[in-house]
Amino acid sequence: MTPKIALIGGSGIYELKNLQQAREEKLNTPFGEIIFYSGKWGGKDIIFLPRHGKDHKIPPNKINYRGNIYALKFIGIERILSTSATGSLNPQIKVGSFVIIDQFIDFTKDRPPALFTEGDVIHIDMSEPYCPELRNILISVSDELRFSFYPKGTYICTEGPRFETPAEIKAFKVMGADLVGMTNVPEVVFAREAGICYASVAIVTNMAAGIKGGNLTSTEVSQKMKEAAQEITELFLNAIKEIPNKRGCVCGSVLKDSKMKPL
Repeated sequence: MTPKIALIGGSGIYELKNLQQAREEKLNTPFGEIIFYSGKWGGKDIIFLPRHGKDHKIPPNKINYRGNIYALKFIGIERILSTSATGSLNPQIKVGSFVIIDQFIDFTKDRPPALFTEGDVIHIDMSEPYCPELRNILISVSDELRFSFYPKGTYICTEGPRFETPAEIKAFKVMGADLVGMTNVPEVVFAREAGICYASVAIVTNMAAGIKGGNLTSTEVSQKMKEAAQEITELFLNAIKEIPNKRGCVCGSVLKDSKMKPL
């Protein structure tokens, strides 16, 4: 059976444990070669794609976002669940918690703005950038598992790979951000343009710069992601069992109303 669900692993999530019949796949796209892994997980055919590569050799500003989404669309993926390591700007959102992201702010600089920049002019609707059906499943399963989580949060995406300054974090708080990370954009945008349902679970690895005393380190982020790996695996394993075969959202059809046409 052709896989319909893909998992994109962020920092610290470089493999999918207990992925049965695992096989490395390579696909040439207009944006370059993409490597991903296929297999059975939780009784379902699954694709796993480590966003930073298996050994975290790809920084957030160098990820082939276009190629990744193009490849997943090409092989027939309809739903994507992803993880994102984040810093918290909100004192109420504690380190170690999960956040089911519902909005984003794009503060990237040099990333492609659209999956395709030639042909029809597309103005994609991002009123609900993250699939409401997938989000509701993640919220329900997180609640059932009694995980420490927040059902919504606004994620601001920076260019990276450096961490943010306290002054930037202060400005981001004024803008309404709860979390800061480096990878959700343009991934979520390209998924919407491709008609793929997309939801992301933010894993809070640290308080953002200036929120709490001390410097930020990659070691701290890696350690917190390692600690969260078992719970995020359990969350996704249970969530994919609840995903219905037929989509009950509009993610797959939003593109038809997004093309500019002369009156």
